[in-house]
Amino acid sequence: MRKSLLAVLCLAASAAVARAEPDLAYGAYQRGHYLAAFREATLRLEKNRDDAPAMTLLGELYNQGLGVPMSPEKAAEWYRLAAGRGDAHALAALGLMALDGRGMRKDAAQGRAWLEQAAAKNHPVASYNLALLLLTSDTDADLSRAAGLLRKAADAEIPDAQHALGVLYLQGRGVGRDAAQAARLFERAARNGSSVGEVEYAILLFNGEGVPKNEAKAARYFRSAAAKGNAIAQNRLARMLAAGRGVPQSRVDAAAWHLLASAQGLADSWLDDALKDMTPEEKARAEKVAAERLGMR
Repeated sequence: MRKSLLAVLCLAASAAVARAEPDLAYGAYQRGHYLAAFREATLRLEKNRDDAPAMTLLGELYNQGLGVPMSPEKAAEWYRLAAGRGDAHALAALGLMALDGRGMRKDAAQGRAWLEQAAAKNHPVASYNLALLLLTSDTDADLSRAAGLLRKAADAEIPDAQHALGVLYLQGRGVGRDAAQAARLFERAARNGSSVGEVEYAILLFNGEGVPKNEAKAARYFRSAAAKGNAIAQNRLARMLAAGRGVPQSRVDAAAWHLLASAQGLADSWLDDALKDMTPEEKARAEKVAAERLGMR
């Protein structure tokens, strides 16, 4: 999954360092004052026509429709101007837009070229997305390079990169198989809010693979991911509740999570059988709990 640039970037900090003065434009952006950010970026460009960070900010505002009407085409224009001045953030944005055909003609080769340029500048989002492209290959060289790029993105605390690199360590693709290293990466992804990281880490905890076996701890991670709507976590937690493993047994709670997972298309005949003797009152309570949980998300 490709991530929005500004979900993981600290553009204001880098721009402030470069300018050696408070960055009013990015400061306004970070506070959600998008019209003020637009005005400040425009003023900066009136003073300096080569202000690449200001161009990138205008590109992002148009790209996301923040304070201005959404216009991928205008976003691409500003990103191109900034990229021409070597801005890594703009190069990464252009790469994703070319791959998706957003704001420009879809062009996989050009998109990859822009990502390559941004990754060469150690841009973490570009490194992550370039790695995803390389992972479609089965050659050892591409897999090894993908692992290296994911490591750079993981070191920048991008949770999807941490999860993806963990999967490679678990499978032994592009790196030597190392369940303990996979567990460490999944745990970091979980700490950074990744529900898939929580699920992967919980599975390793439950099985005692790469980490000491701890079913109670596994249940806590499954519960956290389940609350975020992850169907696999909902299913695994339901099984643990039905069996009383790692958590006190509760058929009502198990049935509630099973209902939520089933609603997302994850059927489970084992749970159907385990919960078939529930009373009508228990089923009604489970349905109420499931509806409440769905409404809380």
